[in-house]
Amino acid sequence: MNGMVPEDVFELTGVADPRLSPDGTTVAYVVGAVDAKDNDYRGSIWLTPADGSAEPRRFTAGVKHDADPRWSPDGSQLAFTSNREGKAMQLYVMPLAGGEPRRLTSLKEDVTQPEWSPDGSTIAFVARVPDAAYDEEDDKRRQPRRFTRLRYKLDSVGWTGDRRQHLFAVKTDGSGEPVQLTDGDFEDTGPAWSPDGATLAFVSARERDWDTEPVSDVYLVSAEGGEPRRLTQGGGSVDGSSWSADGARLAVQRYPGVFDDPKHTQIGIVDAEDGVIELLTTALDRNCGTYPQLREPLWDEGDILFALEDHGNTHLYRVAADGTRAPELVVGGERTVTGFDVAGGRLVYSADEPTRLSELFAAEARPAPAVERRLTNVGDAFAAGRELAAAERFTATSADGSEVDAWVMKPIGYEAGKKYPTLLNIHGGPFGQYGNTFFDEFQVYCAAGYVVVFSNPRGSSGSTEEWARAIRGPGAAGPGWGSVDFEDCMAVTEEAVRRYDFVDGEQLGVIGGSYGGYMTSWIVGHTDRFKAAVSERAVNQLVSEWGSSDLGWDFKGYFGKFVFEDVEAYLSISPATYAERIDTPLLILHSEKDLRCAVEQGEHLFVTLRLLKRPVEFVRFPEESHELTRSGSPAHRVQRFQIVLEWFDRYLKG
Repeated sequence: MNGMVPEDVFELTGVADPRLSPDGTTVAYVVGAVDAKDNDYRGSIWLTPADGSAEPRRFTAGVKHDADPRWSPDGSQLAFTSNREGKAMQLYVMPLAGGEPRRLTSLKEDVTQPEWSPDGSTIAFVARVPDAAYDEEDDKRRQPRRFTRLRYKLDSVGWTGDRRQHLFAVKTDGSGEPVQLTDGDFEDTGPAWSPDGATLAFVSARERDWDTEPVSDVYLVSAEGGEPRRLTQGGGSVDGSSWSADGARLAVQRYPGVFDDPKHTQIGIVDAEDGVIELLTTALDRNCGTYPQLREPLWDEGDILFALEDHGNTHLYRVAADGTRAPELVVGGERTVTGFDVAGGRLVYSADEPTRLSELFAAEARPAPAVERRLTNVGDAFAAGRELAAAERFTATSADGSEVDAWVMKPIGYEAGKKYPTLLNIHGGPFGQYGNTFFDEFQVYCAAGYVVVFSNPRGSSGSTEEWARAIRGPGAAGPGWGSVDFEDCMAVTEEAVRRYDFVDGEQLGVIGGSYGGYMTSWIVGHTDRFKAAVSERAVNQLVSEWGSSDLGWDFKGYFGKFVFEDVEAYLSISPATYAERIDTPLLILHSEKDLRCAVEQGEHLFVTLRLLKRPVEFVRFPEESHELTRSGSPAHRVQRFQIVLEWFDRYLKG
């Protein structure tokens, strides 16, 4: 049986966004798919009994992309978003018994984050409001864009300074047009209804200079609209809120750092009157937030349910809202939870593993840990038709004695006694983690005859905050990027060579994206250990990244200063500074609409290496963002795989 080939991107599927009916008896969830003919992503909504008593049934056709299933308070209807009638995602409501869905919106921009009011009469949602200049379709006649805020663009979204995101509300019976509840030169997100339906909580930053600091707060606004009231008082960022049943408190995710990165996101309780936040999870010393965010923390009677990153896994925990009980594990194991919900005394969640696509599970909400029941088999056909590589965990010891979590995956068709070319893979972030999840990239490399090695070097999430903050600086805060993280990556490589006789220490490649691309570019500028490298969507020159990136100015949180305060520090940890040392054949991949690490980052390194007459190639993907490998055009994802494999085959297989 063969492994996963690049074209199998078109066969990927999985469960996402599970939502329980109010009585806890039925689960609505999204099944993703890829349309090869239209080169686009599809989604359909399915229903299944939470007790597993019947087979799942399709609720929406999924001709295009149906998403965001949300139950009405009485459980008789489902709201969802869909682009079935145009380019933008619109809001629909459909009786549980079936029939034709009722369309509630006809906006120019996508409807996102729908939330029913407690009485079921209204749905709040979020959408962007484009400037009138967008009515002119001829760009040669269009008025120029004029910005006064730093946050005027966002990767995968585009221009935001003239199309801000705001809260809306619409009647569920279709009796009126949507009403815009918030406005102004601000970004509003995360609507949450108070139990009495009179107030909406949401997350925003609305101080005078809100765009110049990484701060956000909970705001409250009347369900009828009006001037929002700031509830929390800065000192960090808030993301995702949910109300207690009595309306006296809100559960939130709280990131406590302001230009002081990285820090662990914590779960906190906010007093709905005075805005005081009490953190509940500091004793865990783990990041209680994920990227991308799974969802807001959820109330379950007197407890809060939330997701947490732990040594390559994403688990579910619960903690007493009054702080009387320490956090406890609910859903663990060597896997990644991808979504969750709780209602009616029942818990549901989706999760994947290195050899299994995301599936749906159910369990009683208490006690912990949960005894689960698997409810879906959407990925079984994919797994049955291919041999998938498992991940084996090992530990490497770095130069200073630090122990680094790492994994190895054997190539498909592995034969004992044979050595195989090996690829070191480095994750982005740097505050992120690799681990026990299904990753199409690793499966494709293993199927192509490569050993895959990956790890969580210092700077990663999933471990202690001290581990994550070990690469701050350079300066008083720490040694900076390219220091102990570089040592950790090299230690993992050498430990894999020493420990596993199937790893060919003479045929090594290295690949990474975003910060992983940075580290790839850094590695080949500091060692010739690897015979070939692929650096993609990398930051290579931190001085120019400062202004070209949608968030480049926020590097102060890691480096301690803005670039104009210490340009030498930025230059000292930029891979481009050491380009003259690069002799390793380097493939540079970049997306032309990447706003996180602009394409000029790839251009910068390519121009230098070509002038030095070093072995280098530059591949540019049109119309793609920083998220090419995860949510880019399926055809481009396939083409990228083919290009990467051809490059490594050329240098590691001859």
